[in-house]
Formats: sequence, structure tokens, C-alpha cells
Amino acid sequence: MSEGTDPVLYGAPANGVVRITLNRPERKNAQDVAMLYALDDAFRRAAQDSDVRVIILDAAGDTFSSGHDLKGDSGKRPEDFPLVGLWADFSAPGQEGMMAREWEIYLGLCERWRALPKPTIAQVQGKCIAGGLMLAWVCDLIVAGESTQFQDPVLAFGMCGSEFFMHPFELGVRRAKDWLFTSDWLGAEDARAIGMVARVFADDALAEQTGLLAERIALKSSFALKMAKEALNQSQDACGRRTAMLQSFSIHQLCHSHWRNIHGIPVDPTGLPDSLREGIHDYFAALDRTR
Repeated sequence: MSEGTDPVLYGAPANGVVRITLNRPERKNAQDVAMLYALDDAFRRAAQDSDVRVIILDAAGDTFSSGHDLKGDSGKRPEDFPLVGLWADFSAPGQEGMMAREWEIYLGLCERWRALPKPTIAQVQGKCIAGGLMLAWVCDLIVAGESTQFQDPVLAFGMCGSEFFMHPFELGVRRAKDWLFTSDWLGAEDARAIGMVARVFADDALAEQTGLLAERIALKSSFALKMAKEALNQSQDACGRRTAMLQSFSIHQLCHSHWRNIHGIPVDPTGLPDSLREGIHDYFAALDRTR
């Protein structure tokens, strides 16, 4: 793969570990449709490679991910790729089409990646914002550079949080309320203290230390790793995670419908920075044209 053209890079596996790299540094690794499906292809490739025991998800540039790309998807649509779910009819009128789209490319992909039967580690540096959290949260472990900061500012959009709503499970309910209501930044050490981040390393040692951690994990039995991950994921789901996720996704769609009725677009533009507010109508107009 040639850096700068492929939205996701797949490294050469070594010592049971492979690196998958988000590769849109010029866009702060903002996620468009092409990146999401390229990431799914990479995760599938790693899952099917018996030489890979542990997967590291990292990112090129100084930002792990700035979230969804609100500059557009370059005309690409989910139906331009092999769909991973059974929801379709993305061009349906009203909220039906948008709900189908977000179920496919956000909730559906995230649930699929969370269930990948091998340990995954998100190596996060710089900023991890809104939709970027979804990519980190699907991974089993999050490790971060000491200067890393996390934020979900989507209440400024009039939304209740990102589509993969892991907030109460990652932060606890009261801390999640504080974080969402204020849109404050959460530093790496604070994220470690509440259990969202597993380990914090010096920025200049992040890649090396993450690699060493992954290699330690890769020494374990692949079957035992799969079973331990499955047991822990099922335990979390038995506590209501999956049910809460579906309910919050429905609330998310209600937010979209509410703002479309008021502003003609599925978010509230009034709380956005001027630089983003100017283009948000064009973004959703282009999105509607591809539906």
C-alpha cells in the first residue's frame, strides 16, 4: 500500500502482532465511508490470518482521529462497498434512510469490530474526538501517549453522544454525564484513573511500548485469548450493554429527526464554530444527494 493514498495501511505481521494504521493525516484521520470500509477489510484480514494473534490500531500523523469527516465522503456511499449488515435502503425518505446508513457504517461496524475474536489494542496519540472514540472503544485495550486528550463535543451539534454509545460503560454514568454536558477534554492520566485507558506511556515511547505489550499478549494461547475476550464481552453484555446501546442509538436518531424538522439538517448548527457552521449545510445537502 502506498502511504498517502490508502486510508488504512496494513503492516507486516511480526511476532504474532500486526499494525493497522489510520492513514488520513491530512484530514486528522477523520473517518469517511472509504476509511471505515478499508478498516473493516483490514480487521477481517487480520482475523483470518493464523499468524496474527494481536492487532494494534494506530494512526499516522499527530491526531488519532478527529471523528466523522464533516467535509464529505467524496461521493462514496455505503452501497459502493460490500455491506456488512442487512440494513439497506439508504435512500429511503425521512429518517429511515439515515438510520439505515448509520446502523450500517457506525453501529454495525463498531459492534462487528468489538466482537473480533483476537485481542485488539488502540494506540492513541494527540486528539481522539467524537467518532474517534468509537474506533478506540471497540478495541480491548486503549494505550495512550502522555499528552493524549479525549473529547466528545457533539452536544454542540444537539446530539446525545456518538453513535456507538459506550460512554457510561467506559467512564461510569456520573462521570459520563459531566464529560458530555461540559464537552471538556479528558487527559490520558485521568482516562487511565477511571479505567478507560489501560496504560499511559511517554509520547516518544508510545509505539515501542505498545508493540512490546502486544508481543507479551501474543505469547499466550490464541484459544485462551479468544475465550477470555468472549467471556468478558459476554459479561458486559449480560449487564445490559447491548440493550443500552440499541436504546441510545434510537435516541440518537430522534435527535437527528428533531433537528432536521427545525433546521432542515439532522444536527443543530447554532452551537458550532463559525468555520464548521459555514460548511455543515453543504455537507448534509451532499449527503442527501447520495441517498
